[in-house]
Amino acid sequence: METGYKGTDRMITGIVFGVITFWLFAQAMVNVVPAVQSDLGISMGTLNIAISVTALFSGMFIVAAGGLADKAGRKKIAYIGFVLSIIGSLCLVLAEGAPLLIAGRIIQGLSAACIMPSTIALIKAYFEGKERQRALSFWSIGSWGGSGVASFAGGVIATNLGWKWIFIFSIIFAVLGMFLLKDTPESKQESSGSFQFDFAGLSIFIVTMLALNIFITYGASFGWLSLQTLGILAVILAGLMIFVKVETGKKVVLIDFTLFKNKPYAGATASNFLLNGIAGTLVVANTYVQVGRGFTSFQSGMLSLGYLVAVLAMIRVGEKILQRVGAKKPMIWGALITTSGVAMMGLTFLPDITYTAVVFVGFALFGLGLGIYATPSTDTSVSNAPSDKVGQAAGVYKMASSLGGAFGVAISAAVYGSAAASGNLEFAATLGILVNVAFGILSIISIITLVPDSAGKARISEKAGVAVSD
Repeated sequence: METGYKGTDRMITGIVFGVITFWLFAQAMVNVVPAVQSDLGISMGTLNIAISVTALFSGMFIVAAGGLADKAGRKKIAYIGFVLSIIGSLCLVLAEGAPLLIAGRIIQGLSAACIMPSTIALIKAYFEGKERQRALSFWSIGSWGGSGVASFAGGVIATNLGWKWIFIFSIIFAVLGMFLLKDTPESKQESSGSFQFDFAGLSIFIVTMLALNIFITYGASFGWLSLQTLGILAVILAGLMIFVKVETGKKVVLIDFTLFKNKPYAGATASNFLLNGIAGTLVVANTYVQVGRGFTSFQSGMLSLGYLVAVLAMIRVGEKILQRVGAKKPMIWGALITTSGVAMMGLTFLPDITYTAVVFVGFALFGLGLGIYATPSTDTSVSNAPSDKVGQAAGVYKMASSLGGAFGVAISAAVYGSAAASGNLEFAATLGILVNVAFGILSIISIITLVPDSAGKARISEKAGVAVSD
């Protein structure tokens, strides 16, 4: 443990406050779509961009921020993230139209990119064994749990105080988080020589990811076989090939592909990307029940109350299951339960009362599964990351979360929007939710094929006579 410092509950609380500035407050935007659109007078297309751009920018910059945290200091980058969160939230509070709204959402994405990998790296630096797993459980409560609270809290705040108050609370929690972390020592890798960073790799990666997001979001409106869409697709394919070639041909890289030689890490990251794609369910389900079934923001938020309770209750349970049977089984169980819950929400042919009950149960299963999955997956990625690259490894793992969520939201919203144009909202919602079911199935397949049975299990080294973790 660096400097001999041992992590404290105060430190964990400060980290959780930082994490929820994105997962709770920034993510609450998905549940206040009609209110924001009415208040600011902007189009649905612009609002969809504002919703997805936060996760997109987080995903694009999170690996770079994780690498910077390793070199410049994990606490320092976390603090930069807190400051960016405050600035981004202020932009949203002051927004009167699209420019400040989108600018604030972009800054919130950059904030999340700084906070998420740096706080995971701080946990690995100052906690060990079961204490680390406990700290990661609380980190997961801030992220997975925060996303569960987001829909409910966003609806309550928007209905009673106005949607901008969501981001006033975010500023308050960011300030508190900075105060609670002030006594945590700095943590960074030992290095010699001048500071180096892969700016070329970052530039190629940003262009490629932006092109991919435009392709997903606007492909249908451009026409999938139009020259515009095919040109964007060409940029994506060329960008991916150039990025891989550049990253494998030099010493200082944005993404160290050797991380994926570790199968537990690769499996946790791939399944994390796919399972986060299910985030599109929140946009489709919340929008459909408000537009198609006449629910208010508060009522749609109440539908996800079961998600909130289940995910918060099951995260520590997932931690205990991990300690008993390893990581693979709870990861599979969690992904399977989540996918089943999402599939239930696609039964839009049901009458109002029945469908309301089914969606409530579906959200509860959604949260139950994610709660079981969260800590085993996060601990598998962290425990298999090299100590000198834990920030970068955490950045790649959380990039999978952010990009998975961004693309899941973009694809689901695009499918729902295209189908809704015909006027059949029930059919549109079913199609949008089926996209998320597909993400869940692929996540289960990735866990089964990539995560070894030994992942997360303690084995006894007969030679050393001590317990170590695979």
